[in-house]
Amino acid sequence: MTQQLISAELTFHRQPGQQEREILTDTAVDFLTELVTRFTPSRNALLVERAKIQRKIDAGELPDFISEMTSIKKENWQIRGIPGDLQNRRVEITGPVERKMVINALNANVNVFMADFEDSLAPGWEKVIAGQINLRDAVNGTISYVNEAGKIYQLKPNPAVLICRVRGLHLPEKHVTWRGEAIPGSLFDFALYFFHNVQALLAKGSGPYFYLPKTQTYQEAAWWSEVFSYAEDRFDLPRGTIKATLLIETLPAVFQMDEILWSLRDHIVGLNCGRWDYIFSYIKTLKNHPDRVLPDRQSVTMDQGFLDAYSRLLIKTCHRRGAFAMGGMAAFIPCKDAERNEWVLNKVKADKQREASNGHDGTWIAHPGLAETVMAIFNQTLGDGLNQLHVTREQDAVITAEQLLAPCHGERTEAGMRANIRVAVQYIEAWINGNGCVPIYGLMEDAATAEISRTSIWQWIRHGKTLQGGEVVTEALFRRMLTEEMLVIREELGAQRFEQGRFEEAAALMERITTESELVEFLTLPGYRLLP
Repeated sequence: MTQQLISAELTFHRQPGQQEREILTDTAVDFLTELVTRFTPSRNALLVERAKIQRKIDAGELPDFISEMTSIKKENWQIRGIPGDLQNRRVEITGPVERKMVINALNANVNVFMADFEDSLAPGWEKVIAGQINLRDAVNGTISYVNEAGKIYQLKPNPAVLICRVRGLHLPEKHVTWRGEAIPGSLFDFALYFFHNVQALLAKGSGPYFYLPKTQTYQEAAWWSEVFSYAEDRFDLPRGTIKATLLIETLPAVFQMDEILWSLRDHIVGLNCGRWDYIFSYIKTLKNHPDRVLPDRQSVTMDQGFLDAYSRLLIKTCHRRGAFAMGGMAAFIPCKDAERNEWVLNKVKADKQREASNGHDGTWIAHPGLAETVMAIFNQTLGDGLNQLHVTREQDAVITAEQLLAPCHGERTEAGMRANIRVAVQYIEAWINGNGCVPIYGLMEDAATAEISRTSIWQWIRHGKTLQGGEVVTEALFRRMLTEEMLVIREELGAQRFEQGRFEEAAALMERITTESELVEFLTLPGYRLLP
């Protein structure tokens, strides 16, 4: 692989083509270099601290609320403010930064499109660079796409508001190194999107808006605040020009929501219930606690006590501070079969009605075909209002750490374990082929849902849990089921698709990360090594 030194500090490990030259301009690389040299050491220290906290939990401690900012929690402060075009966020659609998807999402009957460099994108170099070009063109209103049949996709008037989700702090960008180490993917995504789009966004009355994933502590939120403030000062922009919504999708973060809002108060506009990653984080964080093992994934729904408490606490905390409380993802996708589609829509309606009545200001969908159904539910609840900041939930009883950590009841079944295997293998196979957003069995799967599938089995093996039929979950049982479910996948997809795919590699990775003695923190880390 060709090494090409573009700046004095950064080394780029891919020969630049036309797309790279459009995005990796000298001035853009200068800005990226500044961010990397200034903020990578403190990012690395935050990851070390994450590991230190996790070791304590592994040794028997349980996550809890923290006391060092008690005075802040008691005071009646509010966040800096929310821009006009973010006041109404009742339905947001999410998806990867692929060209056709960007156009379809911006044209959907939604308020916001979250363009994703994270869980729904397999971050191969070409896809990351193309994603930056796609978002630049979308911001400029010039984006178009022609499919193989000659159909033209273009933006309609008044598209949805664009928010960019960058990669989490733990994810590297291996194609660019600084002092011999891969740079943070988060800084790569942020620097290039901000640099190329800030002026055009401001000129049309919007702004550089971001979603921040996988945050675990208020110190990590404070790190982002420093990054944002540095970028604003560097380009002579008023403080608070950059706005962010932070996902509460890790168990440690739910105990620090007030502190997170305070640490990002100049830039934050809301928190989001990233429910699938939150369930994954519950498993991962409490992996050594045999009394906190979750049942089948299908049983872990938002009406479970620990998830309901999480939703209500997020709403109460956010609204007290003038910040939005965004609901979670409806992973269902519409079905051509009328009977099945009615079942899907009823499931989605019940979920979204719960969120709306709880006081969420908006919610997420993964497919444009759900936009009308979900918009109708939030329209009915919000009426002429733009949001539900007035719903304070002040009358709620205090939500305790015990409620947030409460074990979840439900069955562990052979069918559930086999479904986990099939979903995880098919998702991993798609991901290492460069596709991070995959419809499987009527759900839009991304990295978070695949993580639940494989970590559940790891935890069942670790603690010798028993399936409903009486069989103890062991490595041998998992390996036997994996072999059998590979035959099912082959039968479902057909021999040609199976043979042309990378299913053997996916199965090998699935086996390794499900049976290693130490839980692999994110499947995307070993998976990334298999991406170009």
